[in-house]
Amino acid sequence: MSGKKVYITTFKKKIKELKRHNDLYFNKDRPIISDGDYDRLKREILQLQEQHKFLKSLNLFDNFVGSPPTNKFKKIKHLRPMLSLSNAFDKKDMIDFIKKIKNFLNTNNYNIELFCEPKIDGISATLIYEKGILTRGLSRGDGVTGEDILENLKTISSIPKKINGDNIPELLEIRSEIFISKGDFDKIKKDFANPRNAAGGSLRQKDPKETSKIPLQYFAYGFGAIEPMQFSKQSEFLSKIGKWGFLINPLSQIVSSIDEIEKKHSEIDKKRSSLNYDIDGLVFKVNDLNLQKRLGNTSSSPRWAIAYKFSAEKAVTKIKDIIIQVGRTGAITPVAKVEPVTVGGVVVSNATLHNEDEIYRKDIRIGDVIQIQRAGDVIPQVLSVDINKRNNKSKRFVFPNKCLCGAITKKEINKNTKKEDAVRRCTKGYECRFIAREKLKHIVSKEALNIDGLGKKVVDQFWDLNLIKEPSDIFKLDYKKIKGLEGWGNLSIENLKKAIHNSKIISLDKFIYSIGIRHIGQENAKILAAFFISIDEFSKLSDLKKREKILSNLIELDGIGETQIDSINNFFSNGKNIKITENLINQLNISKFLSTSKSGKFSNKKIMFTGGFKNMSRSEAKSITENNGGKVLGSISKKLDFLVVGNSKPTKKKIDQANTLGIKIITENEWEKILNS
Repeated sequence: MSGKKVYITTFKKKIKELKRHNDLYFNKDRPIISDGDYDRLKREILQLQEQHKFLKSLNLFDNFVGSPPTNKFKKIKHLRPMLSLSNAFDKKDMIDFIKKIKNFLNTNNYNIELFCEPKIDGISATLIYEKGILTRGLSRGDGVTGEDILENLKTISSIPKKINGDNIPELLEIRSEIFISKGDFDKIKKDFANPRNAAGGSLRQKDPKETSKIPLQYFAYGFGAIEPMQFSKQSEFLSKIGKWGFLINPLSQIVSSIDEIEKKHSEIDKKRSSLNYDIDGLVFKVNDLNLQKRLGNTSSSPRWAIAYKFSAEKAVTKIKDIIIQVGRTGAITPVAKVEPVTVGGVVVSNATLHNEDEIYRKDIRIGDVIQIQRAGDVIPQVLSVDINKRNNKSKRFVFPNKCLCGAITKKEINKNTKKEDAVRRCTKGYECRFIAREKLKHIVSKEALNIDGLGKKVVDQFWDLNLIKEPSDIFKLDYKKIKGLEGWGNLSIENLKKAIHNSKIISLDKFIYSIGIRHIGQENAKILAAFFISIDEFSKLSDLKKREKILSNLIELDGIGETQIDSINNFFSNGKNIKITENLINQLNISKFLSTSKSGKFSNKKIMFTGGFKNMSRSEAKSITENNGGKVLGSISKKLDFLVVGNSKPTKKKIDQANTLGIKIITENEWEKILNS
């Protein structure tokens, strides 16, 4: 082989490697090498291009800033959202999970039966059957919209293409986890970082023939839409589809006490190394489907299920430095820069130190040998310091009292506990360039504007080049300047343009969440959107006189308290926040908030509850009201249609206020009659 061909082969190999790492980092959020190793690989490619000019003419190094938005597959909306699970890491978390369920259902008289199954470390997909025929197959996507990967899923021979059996529903949506066995992965591991990446990469092949080359497998674990519904328990559902030919995990089991939960968790934890597939915990679901329906979901996860993770991965490394990071809410977070070490299959070079109290309590210093752990997918945390290996000349770390922008930081006093917050914060908002940058990363995230391809590293790059300094700048990008940047080719620019254009259409609740008001999460944003309805009404918060009146009305909303109201007031009391928000509004098409449930027994009714109920919790009563088109208020006002009074310890003051205002009062028994009518 000639010298020129050798260089071309080496160059292509390194390009291919870099492309893979870009995809792992930007599309899958699962980097397998440290930032230093990534930069080193990129420098090697640049050096090859500089040393051998003919390599530049190959035009292979055009697309390596971020990872361009993927447009491989048609986007399809899920019949029902594919929500993620909340996590438990120890027995206490599981006790809290069960306690929350019982509180919501207002019962402590019996054990809740749970269905337990291994949590496969694979790729989620949903299979949709109409009259027994497989007609659609989607990836999880963002949980609301997935990608059409039906042809790729069909290459998995064990997935039924047609269901044979009795009483098959007209519509049946099977949720499944796609994976590759450890044994099969050993044969192809030179091409992938781990089995999960092999499965994910295979399902995202444009050509199904390429997918078929990877020996994928699956386990069915749940359902989305079923019409007509014919199951009453999770265990019954899985048993039935098993008879219809679907593969279900043989390690699944029903448990009904915390002792049984712990026993099962310990048993499978010990067994997992011998399994021929990767698992990272157990999933526990309320077995009774009627109770699942009553419990419902939060904005991101079901109340009736949880993933109980296995013991955290641990490793020993050394602290090279302690740096300070500033979050979008102004939180000052210390981070340990550590010698790269593999934890749970991922190379890490950072570990969180949480806050200054944590540093002082554990006496963590630069140069210390430490043990770190990575629980779930979160950034590793420092568990302990090996004092015996400490340098005698090491000095205690002095936490700075100023933000990186130079502003004095402060610890807030919690209004409820009257205690000082553990976290220091910069209070300058957008006036702090570090906060402003992090707010940009929040606003482009999946839960906010959802701009595919504008990831954290790209935001950092565009910020440093003064291309984006505030949210509205995203929609005024100078694409000519981007085209001149290393790694940005025509295709990636066009994809970015499309993603930014698509993000202009946004619902009011997502907009409220995206602007990053402290203490306003997704649930609070929906409550506020239902109150304001339109962006014009929400924008009145910028006017001081109007804001005072609006805030006094917000206290009526169930789920919005003093903390949220103070935070909204602080945000809109800042002139720069107002200007930036107005500039962003001018760039967007913000739709009115449409309630997902307008019709029902309580359509357009405003209801308030006081006192405890015998047969349900206040939380469930609120959920029922909202699912039937009603709105729950948090305080008595003339807007209230009626006050529902529980039998247990109702507040006399609220009853007196309702009588004074002429508000109809309904007893618990009358409330139940309405529900059952």
